[in-house]
Formats: sequence, structure tokens, C-alpha cells
Amino acid sequence: MNSIRRIAHLDMDAFFASVELLRYPELRGQAVVVGGRNIYQPVEQPDGTKRFARLKDYAGRGVITTSTYEARALGVFSGMGLMKSAQLAPEAILLPANFDAYRDYSRRFKNAVQSIAPKIEDRGIDEIYIDLSDIQENTNALARRIKQAVFDATGLTCSIGITPNKLLSKICSDLDKPNGITVLGMEEIPARIWPLATKKINGIGPKASEKLTRLGINTIGELAAAPVQFLVSEFGRTTGVWLHQVAHGLDDRPIVTESEPKSISRESTFERDLHAKHDKAELTEILTSLCMRVADDLKRKGYVSRTIGIKLKFSDFHSVTRDVTLQRSVSEGTQIRKTAGECLKRIPLTQKIRLLGVRASGLIPRAEAELNHVVIQQELPF
Repeated sequence: MNSIRRIAHLDMDAFFASVELLRYPELRGQAVVVGGRNIYQPVEQPDGTKRFARLKDYAGRGVITTSTYEARALGVFSGMGLMKSAQLAPEAILLPANFDAYRDYSRRFKNAVQSIAPKIEDRGIDEIYIDLSDIQENTNALARRIKQAVFDATGLTCSIGITPNKLLSKICSDLDKPNGITVLGMEEIPARIWPLATKKINGIGPKASEKLTRLGINTIGELAAAPVQFLVSEFGRTTGVWLHQVAHGLDDRPIVTESEPKSISRESTFERDLHAKHDKAELTEILTSLCMRVADDLKRKGYVSRTIGIKLKFSDFHSVTRDVTLQRSVSEGTQIRKTAGECLKRIPLTQKIRLLGVRASGLIPRAEAELNHVVIQQELPF
């Protein structure tokens, strides 16, 4: 590679589903969906085999947490409603999520990587960025060594993209899934990145992708060829300039390794714009899910939060944020959900919504909070 900078993005392959397949190896090669409630636990039969629930058995408003590649081949992906997914793959196996197991395997793979490459940015339960710039080793050999360490620690495979920056590495880790290695230099962008759809860029959601398509821009290469002033006129200065830069593979964001995060957030861009009244049930489900995931992140990283906020992006790409600073620190999902709901009441919902996010800031290490006698609220009912 022509750049001294070597940034890797490591993404575990169908992580939650793969952890489940370690527990239920008889399901390998089948369409498996993870999601729903614990009532869908496998039932052991008298002969020792297990009877698994099927997607067609599900009733409720839950969404898919993840799915195996066999299920994805049937059009069933994470974030989809389970009832809708049942129409596409009624015979797919349905398993409830087991987050204790996922957190355990997450710790295992990150510790394995850190033993080889200590400069890691934690991006969630199943993905990390790694700065490999200071390691004197052939890039492909280093990638294979990291992958082997992950497999030895977990029994799971991962895919790695290695490029000069985070933007490109995130794209590349997805190009050869599962169990892939993709190494890319800046000079290879026209041949390997520009033919890809614009939605392959992290940050270009379904709505922006649809708008770009209406403007005659379908690939990253076509986006790169668009005049920056044209993009600014269509998307506003900040987004327009960003689109121009990322289409050319430009990204100078550093690897953030400090152990004290300023905030923890989760957000979801919708497949279609949602109406605050007509799609209230779906929005409520998504908001609750985001709050629970933020709570899980806080617990996993050992923090409590004083400030809870939400972010909305509307159909015209205009964004609004609101937050509330609490008298007492919180970390439970129900507390975060209650506060996020209070934030939501302060935003006029006159337009359809394309993105919803939840953010916890004012973070305090849980051990420090307890040491200093900061009162942490116990879980409250709705």
C-alpha cells in the first residue's frame, strides 16, 4: 500500500447467529433468524433432539436481531419485522437472542485481537477498527494471524478490510463475506470502490440512496463525478461536501482508543420514512430497542449516564436533537426509554421521520459512581 497508515475494520460474520450455531450445531447450513421473546426457546424432545420454533410461528411486533447467510439469501435481514420476514421465509428457524453469550464472545474476540494489535477502537459488540500502522508485518499475513487468533478464541470467523482509512476499511470488510480479507490501496478506488452502489458507504442510508438515484447517481463512481456544488445544492453544505469527500475515499478520522468515551449512542435509519401518528407502533418499537441497546452498551462498558438525548432526522434531511440532564445517573433501559420519551415530546413531529437515534452522555464509570456515593436509580416500571 502506498500509505504508511494501515487501518483495519474487523466485522464478525453473522455474529449473534454464529454464536447460536456453536450452541446448536445441528442448525448449520439452515436459514436461522435470531429475535423475538424467550417463549421461542428450543424444546428438548424425548429422543434428545430439539424442536425449534419456526418464523411462521411468531406473533408480535419484534424485529430481527440477525440472521444466517442462508436466511439472508431468502431476503431476511436484521432490522426487519419478524411478521414481515415470515412471509419471505416461513420455515426459517427462530431463536431468541442471548445477549449474555454474545457479550462473552465479544470480549473473547477483542482480547484476542488486542494481544496482536493493541490500538483498537471498539465500535460495538461485533466490530472494531484496528490501527496496524506501527506493526512491521506483511498486511495479508497480519490479517490471517488476527483472523486465526479470533477463531482460536471463539470458534467463529470474521471478515477484515485493510485500507488507509476507516471509511474504506468499513466498505472493504463487507466485500468478501464471510471469512474474507480485502486489502485496498488508494490507487485501487476507481476499479474496486467506484463500481459499488452508493449505499455501500457507511452513512448513506436508504433515503439518501433513493434521492441520489432520482438524481441519476447510482454508484460511488457517479457520486465522485458529481460536482461538489451540485451536491451542496441538493443536500446542504455539510452533507454535500461530505458526500464528495467520501466518494473519493477521503477520511482522516483517527482511531479512538481512549478508555473514557464521551458518549454512547445508537441510531437507526428507516427503510421508509415513518409518520409519527400512522407509524406510531413501529416508531415506539424502534425507540425502545435503541434505548435497550444503549443500556446494554453502558453495562458492557461499565458506565452510567447523567444526560440522555435523542436525534431525529426528517424526510427533508433536517436534523433535530433534544436532551435531558438528570439529577441521578441512570443505566437501565427502562430509565433511558422514559427519558428519551420526554425528549421526544419536545419536538414538533410535523414531518415524516427517516432516522431516530438515542444518546447517553455525561458518562461516569459505574465503580466511580458507587465509590462517590452517586445514587444510581433502580430499574423503574413504565
